[in-house]
Formats: sequence, structure tokens, C-alpha cells
Amino acid sequence: MVKLGKGPMRYLLLLSLALAPACSSPAGPSGGGGGGGRSGQTVTVIGVGDIGMCGRPQVGQVARLVSSLDGHLLLAGDIAYFQGSAAQFRDCFDPSWGQFRERWNAVPGNHEYESPGAAPYFEYFGAAAGPAGRGYYALTLGDWLILMLNSNIPATSGSPQWEFARAELARQTTPCTMAVWHHPRFTSGPGGPHFFMHDMWALLQSARAEVILNGHDHLYERFARQMPDGSADAANGIRQFTAGTGGADLYNFVRASGNSEERIMRSGVIRFTLRPAQMEWEFITLDGSVADRGLDTCR
Repeated sequence: MVKLGKGPMRYLLLLSLALAPACSSPAGPSGGGGGGGRSGQTVTVIGVGDIGMCGRPQVGQVARLVSSLDGHLLLAGDIAYFQGSAAQFRDCFDPSWGQFRERWNAVPGNHEYESPGAAPYFEYFGAAAGPAGRGYYALTLGDWLILMLNSNIPATSGSPQWEFARAELARQTTPCTMAVWHHPRFTSGPGGPHFFMHDMWALLQSARAEVILNGHDHLYERFARQMPDGSADAANGIRQFTAGTGGADLYNFVRASGNSEERIMRSGVIRFTLRPAQMEWEFITLDGSVADRGLDTCR
């Protein structure tokens, strides 16, 4: 598999980043994945999951925070509690979050599948959830391939979803990669870890992906770059973020998992600034303060 923009090309891209002005508005999502070449743009992405829980004031508070931030919104599942029904999308999610429908894409969580086939989820989001009934698809935002994946269905080697991701990565011509799904492979919270995403993680790692965004555990956690088996590897690993902090009741940490660098129990969102060869992140809490930030480069 050939992926352009890694190795020596990274330094040329970093040089061009230093010389070129940034573009603050995101490129529109593309159904064509990462095969469309390079844009040179800098884009902003807002990531969060675990949102639409009726009776939780934090749902509206996080929405107000998002309304003050520019960027394309990536929803990491568990969007309407507790059964992902049409009524819960209407009553628990849409009143605060429906305003963002022109700037979002989503992946499903386990609560969406409490309704058969997650049908209300696919009906609510339409094209912003990918092909109906499938739950996985690809976007291009700036010079980043974004794989929107479904951790509620098989993602093991050879599965249709794994083969889809493999094909998207094989034809990728953009230099950087992010993947989004619901269940975290690694976590210090009570909802995991989830070994069933191991093969997908390994595929992404072999393709030199940069970052994975998850929800499911109602907390914020950042991991150092690591391998599919959890061993630390600053040169070859992937950095995982969990941001199940969209308004559902928060969880306690039950352990300190290996390579966990930051653990925060506050509602908020993670903002990624995605440059042609670089990623900056900020975890922004309800009062607008930044509780975690950092910088990393594409491999």
C-alpha cells in the first residue's frame, strides 16, 4: 500500500505550512474519501459524543458552547438516549443540537442500536450518517482523510467494514488520517476496553494514521501514541481521544490505563485544528476554558 505525504515529504509539508496562510473554514465533506488530492487548507473539527439525554441541562450547555465555536462537527455516537428512538431524537437531542445539521457528520453508538437496525438514527441524520443501514463512510476535510466507522457491527479483519477502510486507506493521497467510532479500544473508564476494535486499530496503524476519536465512556481521556496491543510507540503508534462529554451524566475513572496522559471528568468538546501535516487539540469545557491542549505531527 502506498500513502503519499509520509516520511521525507512530511518536512516539505511542514515547510509549506510555515509559509502559507491558514484557511479557517473547513472543506466540505466528500463522499470520495481520501482520493481527491491535497488542498493545503487548515480546517477545524469539533468532536464529541454521548449527548441527547433528556433532563440533563448539560446537553443544552454543551450545545451553546458548540454554537460559539467554528468547525465541522463529528458526533461520536450515543446521540439520543436511551433507545435512540425517533421520539428521543426529537425530544432529547434536536431541541439543542438540531441547529448544527448543516455542519455535522455522525457515527452510531450502542444506544442507537437499542432501536432495531438503528433505523431512527439513519432517518434523522440522512446523508450525514453515510449509506443508510451501514454506518461507515469516509470524508475528506482539508488534507485529512476522516474514516467514520461503526463499532456496533463487525470490524474484524476481512469484514466488509474492514475491507472498506482498507480500500480507502490504499487509495488515499492526503497526508493525514483520523478515524471516528464509538467504543474505545483503550480506556480508563468503566465502559471497556473493547478488543473487538483491535483489527481496525491495527489496520489504521499499518497505514500510519494519526488519531482516533471515540465516545462511549462519559469522560475525556487522551492517550500517548500506542500500538494495537497497547504498547507505547511514539514513532509508530496512534493517539486516541475519548470525548463522551456531550451532556450525558459523567463517569468516574476506574483505573489509569497504560499510556493514558490526561483524564478529565467535565462536560465539553474537543477541538482539532487539522493542518496539512500537523494536528493541534484543545479540550474546551462549558465555561470556555481549555482543560487540555497539545500538538502532534502527521507521520
